[in-house]
Amino acid sequence: MARRIEDLAIIGDCQTVALVGIDGSMDWLCFPRFDSPACFAALLGGPEHGRWKIAPVGAVARTTRAYRGETLVLETTFETETGAVVVVDCMPIRTEQPDVVRIIKGLRGTVRMRMELVVRFDYGTITPWVKSVPGGVQAVGGPETLQLRTSAPLHGEGWSTVAELDVAAGEQVPFVLTWHPSHVAPPAEIDPFAAVDTTAAWWTEWVSRATYSGPFRDAVVRSLVTLKALTYAPTGGIVAAATTSLPEHIGGVRNWDYRYCWLRDATFTLSALIQSGYIEEARAWRDWLMRAVAGRGDELHIMYGLAGERRLPEMTLPWLPGFEGSQPVRIGNGAHDQFQLDVFGEVLDCLHVARRSGLTHTDDWRIERELMKQLSRVWREPDEGIWEVRGPKRHFTHSKVMAWVAFDRAVKDAEQYGLAGPIDEWRGARDEIHAEICERAFDKGKNTFVQSYGSTDLDASVLVMAEVGFLPATDPRIVGTVAAIERELLRDGFVDRYLSHTGVDGLPSGEGAFLLCTFWLADNYALMGRREEAEKIFTGLLAIRNDVGLLAEEYDPKHRQQLGNFPQAFSHLALINTARILFERDSPTTSRRAP
Repeated sequence: MARRIEDLAIIGDCQTVALVGIDGSMDWLCFPRFDSPACFAALLGGPEHGRWKIAPVGAVARTTRAYRGETLVLETTFETETGAVVVVDCMPIRTEQPDVVRIIKGLRGTVRMRMELVVRFDYGTITPWVKSVPGGVQAVGGPETLQLRTSAPLHGEGWSTVAELDVAAGEQVPFVLTWHPSHVAPPAEIDPFAAVDTTAAWWTEWVSRATYSGPFRDAVVRSLVTLKALTYAPTGGIVAAATTSLPEHIGGVRNWDYRYCWLRDATFTLSALIQSGYIEEARAWRDWLMRAVAGRGDELHIMYGLAGERRLPEMTLPWLPGFEGSQPVRIGNGAHDQFQLDVFGEVLDCLHVARRSGLTHTDDWRIERELMKQLSRVWREPDEGIWEVRGPKRHFTHSKVMAWVAFDRAVKDAEQYGLAGPIDEWRGARDEIHAEICERAFDKGKNTFVQSYGSTDLDASVLVMAEVGFLPATDPRIVGTVAAIERELLRDGFVDRYLSHTGVDGLPSGEGAFLLCTFWLADNYALMGRREEAEKIFTGLLAIRNDVGLLAEEYDPKHRQQLGNFPQAFSHLALINTARILFERDSPTTSRRAP
């Protein structure tokens, strides 16, 4: 049976996550942080590349799952002919080394259960030595150790550790998997039952601070929890997704590593956190951003590691066949050193929103001025653009719009806060870019803004023009652009980022519709006063979330399946922001328009 991305759920401790399948398998786990070598890589290969599965022996009549309230404690219920059990999964908020807790609870009757642990380090290439220790087993390979503690009887089968046991109603059997460096002693044993309760209470308290009060609160809160789960707490960085190489087209080559922090996410992230009441998280993200971009303006990267690392070399892992045969599997990201002009706008816009919200930093204006010096030198040059093309550079419309945003926000910051800078020079550049875009990026025959200067192709990224305040949503050129995107890029209620057969990115055609772009269309409808259509698009997006409320990067309307890395921060950020645009006056979009 083919695997589906939407069959996955996450648990996490705000430093890394594990992905849990609906069948009780844990196929993806990186310790001790998101981008560390995977302990389990079965998601991109098979059980031989690492897996931890807890499920009934034999046929399962029905499986259901849900998070416990508004937490990240996952409960999967299996019903069989002989009874029912629930498997409770969580990662306790970390105090020392990371743990994964799994507890089997008997609900009715008696169910024969099987636990199988296949530990493989470094993306399936290191088979550890496993030995019995008091209360469980220990697996050691190179620099890493995993220790499994349980009251269940364990035995070896080949290169795996197995337990089979009967679980009756009212019984509880815990399993705790703990990582630590192989050169240090194991950390103290935790109480698994207390850990689950403490973790649930921690998430419940965190969610209680959310200020969103509009409709669809469950969806917004689940997206906020997911965003928090993708946070690397020690630095404040937020990864784009928890995975690498989940395909944008099943069997295709569009498989990228998203376990890094993109500057492009900056304003969306900050706005979503501030507007939702999470000021400390917003401050931590802003501080991460300031540390990451510090330095000379010509050294700005488009993405960074969790602590602000700049070297993210890309390599392929040919021994892994990929999710449903989608190769190559990649780690690292070769786009890290691309020239993408739009990130200047994202950084300046983010810092403008932070300043308006009272989040100031001693170095922010100094860094902004350095970035503006570099932008003044390079804004006329072509770039690789928002979609990180691996082909010729172009004068992408979205990139130029975001360059306009950078100059616009710099002018507004200087004017509104009395900050020193070459305001007249910035105003001149802002006006020049605006005129150039309107002249060179607008196709009068098609009545639409196009992907790049001189092109006739459409690109959904131009939907941000109204959101960032480049033109009003009711401007005839924006209205024409939305109409053109409806004609050429909208399919079954979802928006393609562009027509992939155009070859703009130098890769074979074929991918899902982009959820971020679809949320952008809903935003434009709302700003144009087409509220009913906006709500229809929004509810359509909510309908494709999986059973526990999670979204990947893309969606295939034909085969009705999610595609791309999972869960995707941008998809959940867009959900939060669109909900606020639709249902609350003080929205992030209002902030982005920077009055």
